[in-house]
Amino acid sequence: MFNRKSLAFLETLMRTASPSGYEAEAARVFRDYLADCCAVRCDVMGNTIAALNPDAPMRVMLDGHYDEIGLQIVYISDEGLLYFRRNGGIDKLNVPSSEVDILTARGRVPGVIGKKPIHLLSAAEHDKAVELEDMWIDIGAESREEAEKLVSVGDPVAMRSNFRMLNANRFISKGTDDKIGAFVVAETMRALAKRKLNVAVFGVGAVQEEVGYRGAVAGSFAVAPQVGFAIDVDFAADLPDIPKKQYGDVALGRGPALARSCDNNIVLGQMLRDTAKAKEIPYQEFVSHRATGGTDATMIQLARGGAATALIGIPNRYMHSQVEMCDLRDAFAAVQLLTETIAAFTGEESFIPVR
Repeated sequence: MFNRKSLAFLETLMRTASPSGYEAEAARVFRDYLADCCAVRCDVMGNTIAALNPDAPMRVMLDGHYDEIGLQIVYISDEGLLYFRRNGGIDKLNVPSSEVDILTARGRVPGVIGKKPIHLLSAAEHDKAVELEDMWIDIGAESREEAEKLVSVGDPVAMRSNFRMLNANRFISKGTDDKIGAFVVAETMRALAKRKLNVAVFGVGAVQEEVGYRGAVAGSFAVAPQVGFAIDVDFAADLPDIPKKQYGDVALGRGPALARSCDNNIVLGQMLRDTAKAKEIPYQEFVSHRATGGTDATMIQLARGGAATALIGIPNRYMHSQVEMCDLRDAFAAVQLLTETIAAFTGEESFIPVR
């Protein structure tokens, strides 16, 4: 599947710290990886926009957001403990005892999220989840003064960087949502750089998806695409107690999931499926768990006069945790599908869904 250079890029990207609004580290890695094959620029928000054949009339946008959920320091106590708020969709059940990095102007400061020990909890406290305001980050400081020499109120916090291959195909990292999507965008751009294109293609590493799809709004306005592909993660339902009758039957290793919802253009969706069948590329069907919203596809679709959009989901276990799991086979199939679909565009396609 992927070569050594691609896998090295994947690990480096996954190990970046990029809470929403503070994505510069991931942006640099993404930008540097594409600089030798694309024209690359960044915008004022931190989006990276890589371009191939940019002067062609028909414009195609690929979007994968490289921000991740995180925290932000709001108060430093007299004891030198750091209190925080969520930055994106943090699951409070996963937070206690997590190792974190505070991203300061002078570099990363390590810490651990603490709470009252189990031995000291009352009977009532045993039966309920600890609220975020009852947790703190301990950086080993003995006083406010010592802590303030290292960190500041407002500093963003990321879960400790991690990446591990569990076998030949599956890996865990705290940032697969959605750095695996940004990875697919980058690999597709590199593959398309070797093909003759009839359309302009813009690969966007987007920011601030986890706090409201904000990077996609600015990025799609700038690109003004006629066609937009959002590559994000999708819930893998191949686990106990996830009802398939409610969330569908999506599993790791069976290919990317092609969404059907109001955010997905019918004509473009059929093109993807026809390409997958013709090229024997595995894929899965899924219906988004709500009629619209949840990914950057929503904002790309509404850019300027509207765009034909398609959401491609990489199956993901344990979403919004420190050990999310994805399968390289799904990412590889997504790259194949996007590459073959876009390379086949003539630039004369119509995506108006009429009979």
